[in-house]
Amino acid sequence: MSDNYRSREERRRAMNDNKPEGKSQGKPKKKKKGGLFRKIVAAVLLIGIIGLIAGVGTFFAMISDAPKVDDSVLKNSFSSKVYANDGKTVVKEIGAQKRTYVQYDEIPQVVKNAFIATEDVRFYKHHGVDFYRIGGALMANFKNGFGAEGGSTITQQVVKNSFLSPKKTVKRKVQEMWLAYQLERKYSKQQILEMYLNKIYFASGEVYGIERAAEKFYGVKSVKDLTLDEAAMLAGLPKAPTTYNPVTNPENATKRRNTVLNLMAKNGFITQAEADKAKQVDVQAHLAKQTESTSKYDVFIDQVIEEVKKKTDADPFSAGLEIYTTLDTNAQDYVDDVMNNKVVNFPNDKFQAGLVVVDNETGGIQAIGGGRNRVSGGLNFATNMRRQPGSTIKPILDYGPAIENLKWSTGQPLKDEEYHYSNGTPIRNFGRNYKGWVSAREALGRSLNIPALKAFQATGADKAKEFATGLGLKLDEEDGEAYSESYSIGGFRTGVTPLQMAGAYSAFANEGMYNAPHTVTKVKFPDGTEIDLTPKPKRAMQDYTAFMMTDMMKSVVNESYGTARAVRTPGLEIAGKTGTSNFSAAEKQRYNIPDAGEKDVWFNGFTPNYTISVWTGYETAKDGYILSPNETGMAKNIFKHVITHISEGKPKGSFKQPDSVVERSVEKPTGKDLKRPSGSTPSSLITKEYFVRGTAPTKVSQTFVKKEKEEKKEDKKEDKKEKKDNKDVKPKITASYSGGAISVNWSASNAVSDTTFTVTMSSPNGSEQLASGAGAGGKTISNPAPGATYSFTVTTNTGESASSSVKVPDSSDQATEDDSTKPEDDGTTDDNQNEDNSNTDQNNGSDQGDDSSTQPDDNQNSNNGNNGNNGSNSGGSNSGNTDNNNNDSGNANDGNNGNNNNNGGTTPPPADNGGSDSGSQTPQTPATPSTPSTSATPQQEPTTEN
Repeated sequence: MSDNYRSREERRRAMNDNKPEGKSQGKPKKKKKGGLFRKIVAAVLLIGIIGLIAGVGTFFAMISDAPKVDDSVLKNSFSSKVYANDGKTVVKEIGAQKRTYVQYDEIPQVVKNAFIATEDVRFYKHHGVDFYRIGGALMANFKNGFGAEGGSTITQQVVKNSFLSPKKTVKRKVQEMWLAYQLERKYSKQQILEMYLNKIYFASGEVYGIERAAEKFYGVKSVKDLTLDEAAMLAGLPKAPTTYNPVTNPENATKRRNTVLNLMAKNGFITQAEADKAKQVDVQAHLAKQTESTSKYDVFIDQVIEEVKKKTDADPFSAGLEIYTTLDTNAQDYVDDVMNNKVVNFPNDKFQAGLVVVDNETGGIQAIGGGRNRVSGGLNFATNMRRQPGSTIKPILDYGPAIENLKWSTGQPLKDEEYHYSNGTPIRNFGRNYKGWVSAREALGRSLNIPALKAFQATGADKAKEFATGLGLKLDEEDGEAYSESYSIGGFRTGVTPLQMAGAYSAFANEGMYNAPHTVTKVKFPDGTEIDLTPKPKRAMQDYTAFMMTDMMKSVVNESYGTARAVRTPGLEIAGKTGTSNFSAAEKQRYNIPDAGEKDVWFNGFTPNYTISVWTGYETAKDGYILSPNETGMAKNIFKHVITHISEGKPKGSFKQPDSVVERSVEKPTGKDLKRPSGSTPSSLITKEYFVRGTAPTKVSQTFVKKEKEEKKEDKKEDKKEKKDNKDVKPKITASYSGGAISVNWSASNAVSDTTFTVTMSSPNGSEQLASGAGAGGKTISNPAPGATYSFTVTTNTGESASSSVKVPDSSDQATEDDSTKPEDDGTTDDNQNEDNSNTDQNNGSDQGDDSSTQPDDNQNSNNGNNGNNGSNSGGSNSGNTDNNNNDSGNANDGNNGNNNNNGGTTPPPADNGGSDSGSQTPQTPATPSTPSTSATPQQEPTTEN
């Protein structure tokens, strides 16, 4: 057979060899189908086998150093140490001392079902790893973003919290899956669920395990007493213990509880009717009163625990960690003293405050003031409480974005006027008035609302929101409210926390670099693994924006119009912004709150080193409102004390101007454009402002140049008129001797309001100036030297002059000789040199005062006295001079009454009158001193009665 086969093959080959080349013999032979497909399949199988071998090898390599399932680790916990910012001081050791272990059989089914429905609905169907759930999580993350849904089972969570570091690597995940499988082989589902419910973290204050949580939140003696709505609430807490805490965040807690109830109904653990009924229960209805007080540093450590859990997934209460923090114990101790009423005097026990102190360069939180009279696990007014920021939002949403995007200067003109939102709703300033054109600096310093809204609108809502997001503010992502223009003046639905505001403001002080505020720098695990948790700095704004906004906020503190002048501290450069918010109309009506009552008062301020955000107010409207000066000023008072304390003994620093900014002098705004001052601009209207380099104004203002030209024209007219008036001013002076004294009086015809006189006297003793000033007047020279001649000269400011002299009689003939003299001829004509003895003063044709209106009728006697106010009727023959202010001058022989207006009649009174006392006196001969004495006799304005 084989021989025949070989023969046939040989013949066939021979036949083929004998065929002519290039000619086909019959039909071509068809190739076998499927050859290529088989090759592809074979290749894939080969690659799969190689991949499987490699995968298995990799898998075993990854799990080769995985920790063993240790019973002691599963059932016991290891405390963690918390270090201060020096890296050496252990401020607290946190662990499982507040745990109450409960057996599986003691846990009610409703609690088990709530946790299983929420955390691992296929818990009883898988063997530690739920590949079906992993696939669903991958799809959810693909659709909704990474982190939308987790794929870890309850078993994996137990393993992760007990044995592994929180590093999110493929190796750690593989080890987690491997250990979960090992755990399922070693323990029953009931034991694993028991471990989970006793290890899980529920709230600050070391609330650890389901039994402890039931006691903490609902005051029950046993977990068996929990109702459906309470079990659902507790099952929702582990995902985010602070966010969903029913004590401090009831709104978020209600949403989370209802989600758990829906999951329980969806998976058949309860009916939909039972779920709906449980949803009707107020989430705070059954909460126990929180009475456990906090211990030292608990407020800060609560934030530490939250950060560690959020960033590492590790449990600080059981993982045996070394946690390194930013805590400044000196700052925290002082803040605690403030909160405990040891530094400032709070108005009452219900008045609350929250504050955060941040290092500007690193973003590290130095201290936290969580509130007054706090209990463990209670509301933290610094990190959890969200309130409307009021005007403290203006640097973040209004002026900061305008400088960043539009390159506004600090002097950008803005018109404060009647205005409204884009939807037509009116907007008003706090003071219900308008300032007209103001600079952006002044608008911020005065906390004007209308310019702030205009700045917001000029930049655009989207750009403003982008700027705020870069500073750590998530404006409408959590409160569900549509972002609107009302945000520009702090009109939030829920608001922000002091923690967020401190972080945002610190970027202004840090040249535009934002560091997320944080309490933890690194965590060290028992196996030696270290994780750096320090946030990476990012640029939130340009350096020019940071500097110019800082300088504007310095005006809030330093300028006379600033709203934060109370925080000025010697030696510290401080910038900041105040803010207040009001109650709604419904709240005012319900709680009888006056219109002036305020809901929140903020102050966010910073130095080159530190930023402090302070909020003050009441927890609820029914607790009270802010009204008194002590209350409204409390936020600033707290800031000043804390910033002063933490800055002691440290370099103060200063805000440095970057090269991108220039300073220029400009005219204060009077319109929409800034201009450089001209030489005519008044200094009071010139100010210095900062500009982004290349944007400073170049045009010179002509406003005051035009005014100056007009004023010069007016001045010339006035000068001409004044010169004309001054030529008409004719001075006159009279001197007379009587009663042992010389009386000198001076005046001028056509005198104007600015006419001034200088009077000099020449005597045997030399020359001296008697008087200088505006208005007519007189002098009395007492005890002149007998036989001597005294000369007097009056000169006006226009250069006109007049003179008069008098010779004092010798002692022998002093009583009888009349030495009065007329004024020396100065080339002028005196209209009063006449013989008219009437009572009307004809000086210059003007009425110098009608004395009869102010004197009794008995003054109208036979003595034709000179009643002129200026005593200018010097040429009359009447011997009596009557002072127009003297109402007791009825004697016919009245002498010179008082020291006013004696212009020297031609017939002198008796020499013994003395010049001041009316009535007859015995003649006396005065002594003759070496130097005469003088007394002023000022002219008095005329008095007119209607």
